[in-house]
Amino acid sequence: MTRTRRHKLRARYAAAGLSRADADADPYRQFSVWLEQARAAGLAEPDAMAVATVAGNGAPSLRHVLLKGFDARGFVFFTNYGSRKARQLEANYSVAAVFPWLALQRQVIIEGEVDRLSRDDSRAYFHSRPRAAQIGAWASRQSEELKSRAELEQRVASTTAQFGRGEIPLPEFWGGYRIQPRRMEFWQGRDHRLHDRIVYVRRDSVWDISRLYP
Repeated sequence: MTRTRRHKLRARYAAAGLSRADADADPYRQFSVWLEQARAAGLAEPDAMAVATVAGNGAPSLRHVLLKGFDARGFVFFTNYGSRKARQLEANYSVAAVFPWLALQRQVIIEGEVDRLSRDDSRAYFHSRPRAAQIGAWASRQSEELKSRAELEQRVASTTAQFGRGEIPLPEFWGGYRIQPRRMEFWQGRDHRLHDRIVYVRRDSVWDISRLYP
């Protein structure tokens, strides 16, 4: 994206702002609108979200993952269950995520808890992935120490030979999580740092909506 186009996008969305009256009563519908606008604007990786977890000693940790689906139940991503983030999620279900659509001066902040997807749901997604990605999931001991790139390539080669041309089964150590939000904030940058912030807080099955100071 050129600097000129980025400047025009930022100016356009900053001028439009986000009012309480214009915000959808359903945060998932509001998210869907913003996600489609991010895609239409040609942003790189609009589905990428930064996911924060907490270690047992209280130290936070952060990384980007790809959103693979969402609905009224929450936001879905996939990982190795032996990874650092998964180990932290199993110890503490609380999670936060951010979609950083900076070219539009926008971000969506999600706070809530996670649960694992069913094996059937994880299996359906796993088999929709390219074959090389399925092999990679088997070959990688995610977050464990790796002595060299050559070791990883050897594991990929041996896994490829192991499965041949047959169907690759879903690994027991791999699958999805769903973030179930209790709070969602839609942040729209405005001039002079007088930003618009619309917050949805779930109370049982109802979403309360409010506006925050910048």
